[in-house]
Amino acid sequence: MNKIEHIGIAVKDLKAANEIYTKLLGYEYYKTEGVPTEGVMTSFFKCGESKIELLEATDKNSPIAKFITKKGEGVHHIAFAVDDIISEIKRLKNEGFIVLNETPKKGADNKLVAFLHPKSSNGVLVELCQEINNVEKSLQ
Repeated sequence: MNKIEHIGIAVKDLKAANEIYTKLLGYEYYKTEGVPTEGVMTSFFKCGESKIELLEATDKNSPIAKFITKKGEGVHHIAFAVDDIISEIKRLKNEGFIVLNETPKKGADNKLVAFLHPKSSNGVLVELCQEINNVEKSLQ
């Protein structure tokens, strides 16, 4: 694990949340992006070396919609940047963590992602992120 890549925050209204975080941080988000496979629209704010990702459900059956229904708006996950997502998945699985998707999938912000079940990480959904451009380098 290299660093905290981002903290994901589930929100009901992305536009309203963007306004709040723009006021809070003193600058605007740098990117919005839909992830249709996850039923979510995201926006990203840089915060030092890390980012804040706001997530709004675009599908009532998406994981974010279910999270908000169950727990309300708030911190959804913490994401860590990794150099080799495949090796990291194997390592964490061998350490006893429950990996939700053993095959990484395309996420927002040009990343391949995989998640660890909160039951195995003290109630926190953990996301592993690797730049898609760096996947080719790690396979060489």
